[in-house]
Amino acid sequence: MSILVAEILGTMLLILLGNGVVANVVLKDTKGNNSGWIVITTAWALAVFVGVVVAGPYSGAHLNPAVTIALATAGKLSWSLVPEYIAGEMIGAMLGAFLVWLFYRDHFNATDDEGGKLACFSTGPAIKNTFSNLMSEIIGTFVLVFVIFYLAGPSLDIIGDGINGKAIIGLGSLGALPVAFLVWVIGLSLGGTTGYAINPARDLGPRIMHAILPIKGKSDWGYAWIPVVGPIIGCVIAALLYVALV
Repeated sequence: MSILVAEILGTMLLILLGNGVVANVVLKDTKGNNSGWIVITTAWALAVFVGVVVAGPYSGAHLNPAVTIALATAGKLSWSLVPEYIAGEMIGAMLGAFLVWLFYRDHFNATDDEGGKLACFSTGPAIKNTFSNLMSEIIGTFVLVFVIFYLAGPSLDIIGDGINGKAIIGLGSLGALPVAFLVWVIGLSLGGTTGYAINPARDLGPRIMHAILPIKGKSDWGYAWIPVVGPIIGCVIAALLYVALV
């Protein structure tokens, strides 16, 4: 399986299950309506677990442009591979968001709350304050990436033999369970302000699908740059600090 395909499938499952639980909690007349924040954060953690299990052996399971950029910044990944990783992450996120809409289509149609429907695709601030919201995403992503570096150093796996072999540098050796616990605690402790995107593809890909799909009320594009720029800044700071300390 190629890096591109692995990242597409892993990120697709991540978004399908992660945004799927938001839809189950938020949308009208679902079995899980109003289940609450604990259910959402727990399911997001388990969604990360599933995505890492599937993609880990083939791409290192980045599933997040912030992780990809951090590894490249730390000199652990060739910048030439970054576009392939990010393309897979974006495509996977968009496919996952489409499947959430397809699965819950009747409930989207039955729900009048436009903000709630948007929340099934992308994040948004509890209190809109550009500086505070940006700092929330920077800090949340910093914690994610910095702790990942210390949970286990980036793995180097050789796939294939001889001149046809390919070096995959990622987080495959980390194991899915520690990452899931990390995402869970970030959600519980740091997710209350912006919904903890901490992943540009996780927010931007579904936001694009929300704009394309036949759903009443469209995305808040004025906020859309924060869950993209914030995680990138946070991951670069984490990578530079890790390199400096190590």
